[in-house]
Amino acid sequence: MSFLYQKKIEVRQSVDVFVAGGGPAGVAAALVAARAGKSVFLAEGEACFGGMGTSGLVPVFMMFGDGVNFLAGGIGREIFDKLNEMKSPKTLAASRMGCPAELMKRLYDRLLTEAGVKLSLMTQVVDVVKEGNSVKQLICHAKSGFFAIEAKMVVDGTGDGDICAWAGAPFEKEETMPGTLCSLWGYIDYERRQQNPVNVHEQLMRAFEDGGIFTVNDPHHSGMFRIDEHTAGGNMGHAFGIDALDEQSVTEHLIAGRKMMPEFEAFYKKYIPGFENVTLLQTGALMGIRESRRIMGDYVLDMADFTARAVFDDEIGRYCYPVDIHPSKPDPKLYAAFEKEFGKTGRYGKGESYGIPYRTLTPRNLDNVLVAGRCISTDRKLQGSVRVMPGCYITGQAAGMAACEALDKGTDIRGIDVHVLQKRLLDIGAFLPNFKRA
Repeated sequence: MSFLYQKKIEVRQSVDVFVAGGGPAGVAAALVAARAGKSVFLAEGEACFGGMGTSGLVPVFMMFGDGVNFLAGGIGREIFDKLNEMKSPKTLAASRMGCPAELMKRLYDRLLTEAGVKLSLMTQVVDVVKEGNSVKQLICHAKSGFFAIEAKMVVDGTGDGDICAWAGAPFEKEETMPGTLCSLWGYIDYERRQQNPVNVHEQLMRAFEDGGIFTVNDPHHSGMFRIDEHTAGGNMGHAFGIDALDEQSVTEHLIAGRKMMPEFEAFYKKYIPGFENVTLLQTGALMGIRESRRIMGDYVLDMADFTARAVFDDEIGRYCYPVDIHPSKPDPKLYAAFEKEFGKTGRYGKGESYGIPYRTLTPRNLDNVLVAGRCISTDRKLQGSVRVMPGCYITGQAAGMAACEALDKGTDIRGIDVHVLQKRLLDIGAFLPNFKRA
């Protein structure tokens, strides 16, 4: 059964740049555009900015650099430095790539507010209105009801590529990686843990053999990552078969993920020294989604580019995180293949990286929409690398700056001089070692 539903809605604002999604890519895009003097509206569906890093409690940033160079220069560097300034001395000493989610929430709030971005939390973008190949209005829904925002340029930072897909850009979506409901844990004795350095994976295999704890014997266990003296973030358990574009699938896996947490608590208490009193403090408000759509742009970055440490004339950044594709089933053979790829064949040496061309941010069939974050134009292998937070800062700031350049020149996303875009990115601290100044 279906029926026609019509409603006249208000165009609430007209802005230069609309950013959909306030995760790391969307935050970076909005900051860059607002600081360049553009009017920016940022719509975020959750109660805070940061996406998986805050609402999702994903415990670590992953690699900001390649061991020689800080690759996520610009917005990424600013956030990295400011978060370290905000950490207490004890937290700073205890954590490396991790950060308490509350610090990140407050930092994003402050940076976006100071930049003059028009912010709307608890606001979902639900549709778009097009003219030709351009998106003219974004249809939003919040507590006040439906409303529209008119925009000259749009950045899709939704992670799932919603805006691009709704507007008609092609995309790929194959069998996707499982998700994880991340978590926060307390009452850990790290001094005792350091004195008894047992191998967690070996203990996990022992627990599988002993039986009685786990419903699913999943060998892929990322474990806990220290945040401060007695607290850790948990990246444990997999939502196998989850479809991030199906709310019923996500609902079922959120419930299953919360049900799974006591199993991990029992495992750590019994098998890992220092965790005898570990207690689950919180699970994420969002399921940690690793993969859904990949928007097809004017260039598809692929594994051959990764292998070649590719350099592009139009690159807007470089990155280096390994190919990290979680197995789709709790199968020891699949996990062994994952370990080989993640640890050897899909991993770089010190100082190595691949270029990210501007063309991965320009969706086919669209003239005023840029894509940023984990759903940029790549094959599945490269998506397994670029999807983490530093990669999102790199592509987000480039998308925001490209939108500004297009507005300044009165053109579309393909009409800009990429050399000028690269210079503007360099001016804010981006890492572009192959850029040749005129």
